[in-house]
Amino acid sequence: MTSVVDRLCSARPSFSVEFFPPGDENAERQLWRSIRDLEPLEPSFVSVTYGAGGTKRDRTIRITGRIAAETTLTPVAHLTAVNHSIAELRNIIGWYASAGVTNVLALRGDPPGDPHGEWVPHPEGIAYAEDLVRLVRGLGDFCVSVACFPNGHPRSADLDVDADFLVRKFEAGAQYAVSQTVFRVEEFLRLRDRVAARGIDVGKVPLLPGLMPITSVKGVRRMAELSGDPIPAEVLSRIDPIAGDPAAVREEGVRIATELSQRLLAEGVLNLHYYTLNKSTATREVLENLGLVPARA
Repeated sequence: MTSVVDRLCSARPSFSVEFFPPGDENAERQLWRSIRDLEPLEPSFVSVTYGAGGTKRDRTIRITGRIAAETTLTPVAHLTAVNHSIAELRNIIGWYASAGVTNVLALRGDPPGDPHGEWVPHPEGIAYAEDLVRLVRGLGDFCVSVACFPNGHPRSADLDVDADFLVRKFEAGAQYAVSQTVFRVEEFLRLRDRVAARGIDVGKVPLLPGLMPITSVKGVRRMAELSGDPIPAEVLSRIDPIAGDPAAVREEGVRIATELSQRLLAEGVLNLHYYTLNKSTATREVLENLGLVPARA
């Protein structure tokens, strides 16, 4: 299995995509249509989230293994510490390895039920993402990534403390980081500056901005509520007036994502990560606008 970080350190622009575990068989068929649609475009990797609080763990593990076995794509396995003992985490990591999945996104994870509630470690588990990074790296030849937060994690005291925590994850063995959804390029660039100022070579340890083509005003507001990172007023001013017109929202969402991507590429950010919401078309349109993939005939 290819190490993702090797692909990310290329001098050419790349993109990656993220899916979430489907809730039923119809949703799973939609997911696989999106996977097959994006497969010929050769993303640097694809990942499947763990579900809120790790609630869809088994489905995530199964789908990630199937991507490894049945497609040409490079899957990144999500792994959280929520409600898991160290023994359980070892078993999950071992299953991924046996399925040929050697790229892992290590997350502490949010409390189940209430993402803003108090986080309580499993009595036989681990407390921080950096501990999970060490565990995965110690169990085999894994490429490990982590999350990063341009506006700071909601539980961090300030942006500098948050950058310190991110650097500790890199020092524990993480090889790249994927950010929460970016709607202001400057915030992501300042995060990159803070990390570089702490001695991390962001050319060799890339930070990937997370981008989401908005297709639903209600959906993006819900995601912002769960993440604790408000949508900027300048974005809301473009989508709220057309909230009752789904086609117009989708068109504007693609336009916003394209503009953000163009600005990031101009600033030397070569690796772009897209949250697809299991629908490939809007993401593909952004990539076509950027010239990163051929336009459909």
